[in-house]
Amino acid sequence: MAETTSGAKAPDSTRRSERSRRAIYAAALALVGEAGYAKTTIEGIAARAGVGKQTIYRWWPSKAAVLLEAFVDLGRQAGEALGGDADSGIPDTGDLEADLKFVLRATVDEMNDPTFEAPSRALAAEGIVNPELGARFVEQLLEPQLQLYVRRLRAAQDAGEVRREIDPRIALELFVGPIAHRWLLRTLPLTHEYADRLVEYALHGLAPRDTR
Repeated sequence: MAETTSGAKAPDSTRRSERSRRAIYAAALALVGEAGYAKTTIEGIAARAGVGKQTIYRWWPSKAAVLLEAFVDLGRQAGEALGGDADSGIPDTGDLEADLKFVLRATVDEMNDPTFEAPSRALAAEGIVNPELGARFVEQLLEPQLQLYVRRLRAAQDAGEVRREIDPRIALELFVGPIAHRWLLRTLPLTHEYADRLVEYALHGLAPRDTR
């Protein structure tokens, strides 16, 4: 760290920038959850974060870019909380059912967390009427997460736990899709028990098992 002529340490601009960036992430997510995407502005984000709006424009070209990056960061933090990172993928303990249950339970917890839920609902709603934002949401946030399932299911195919002819990209929708559907409708609770049943039904099917 640099020192001033008096011998005192100068402020660490890198640390200050990181604090500002974190404040902007938090402000953007909070505002879009409270007011919706359309009413969230760069000026509002700046005011909530305690920074000048030019600071935001120096790092991002638009509020959409701010929000998408804030969500990527939120996902990274969730991955770290699980003991990994955004690129580490789904755990591979050799037990596909246990690994999927572990991740889907964590997904349920995240979707029930107000920190995630409110802004995510606002962006999902906006993505329906704003195709450009919706496409960026899928490309930058949703699809990279789904590819983690694809990689884990392919590993399970290599281990003989899943049939070779199964398309992992379709198969993952058997448990990810219902969770998203229930979360969007809010008509029934989203629980760990529900996540477990989805994995069991997806992996073992609905037909009676041969007990002979």
